[in-house]
Amino acid sequence: MTEEEQNYVEICDEDGCTTKCEVYDVVDFEDKTYALLLPLDDEESDEEAELIVLEYIEDGDESYFQNIEDEDEFNRVCEYIESLEEEE
Repeated sequence: MTEEEQNYVEICDEDGCTTKCEVYDVVDFEDKTYALLLPLDDEESDEEAELIVLEYIEDGDESYFQNIEDEDEFNRVCEYIESLEEEE
């Protein structure tokens, strides 16, 4: 697999719909790792697309994404990501 192919993933929502995403960034926060995914949708420009934030989990040789179920945790992660963007 080339490095370019590794920058893309497909995620499946609870309705079974699959979305191809670019791995925009991976950040560590509060002892966890989170992936920022940018959906690749021909109908929207990059500026209009919203990032998807999921927890990134590595378990031995396996890695996967998991929804952030706790709303408080999700809000803290989003605030942290926004603070990183402001620094740049």
